[in-house]
Amino acid sequence: MRDGASPDWTLFAHIANRAVMSDKQTKSSKGKTATSREDRLKAALKANMAKRKAQARARAAGSDKKEKE
Repeated sequence: MRDGASPDWTLFAHIANRAVMSDKQTKSSKGKTATSREDRLKAALKANMAKRKAQARARAAGSDKKEKE
């Protein structure tokens, strides 16, 4: 028992610190969730960059046509 802690409190602390089955499953899936989130963000960034490059090429092609006229 800790210094100054009542027996009731230590029993409550022990019960409160016990992991429930759903907590154990959540902790193990956090790694998978983090990697899947990173993969989704990576894919979204790649798609966004491709879209912006296509827009830049279209603008550049449009300004070339105006200069030729």
